[in-house]
Amino acid sequence: MTDQDFMRQAYLQALESYGEGGLPIGAVMVEEGRVVAQGHNRRVQDGNPIAHGEMDCFLKAGRRQRYDRVTLYTTLSPCMMCSGTIVQFGIPRVVVGEDVNFKGNIEFLRSRGIDVTLMNSDECIALMRTFIAEKPSLWDEDIAGKDG
Repeated sequence: MTDQDFMRQAYLQALESYGEGGLPIGAVMVEEGRVVAQGHNRRVQDGNPIAHGEMDCFLKAGRRQRYDRVTLYTTLSPCMMCSGTIVQFGIPRVVVGEDVNFKGNIEFLRSRGIDVTLMNSDECIALMRTFIAEKPSLWDEDIAGKDG
């Protein structure tokens, strides 16, 4: 499978969250070509402020001894909380669906030696843009009024 295939799975996770009334952000954890876990933003659904898409994916992956062969696919450039978790666990590669709607922390990740691929997927951009237009106050709540 390719980066596009795995990003498509992350996008489907984002769509699932959007369909549940949540923020359309999905993530997939892959190790040596095999999906280890997938998750999506669950802040609204669970009433949990730290249940971001990447965090849900980590939670679903469960305990692991190592992450050094993992690639994390996420539909939106990671916030600082999720970026810190990526650094903390030593994930060597992250593939980002888009950073148009939210710049996130790609440069922070790169400064920590993480290989970041930015896809700027049209469907990831469009889904997030639609959500922001529909629910601007929920988007503001999620990012705490920050741009990145």
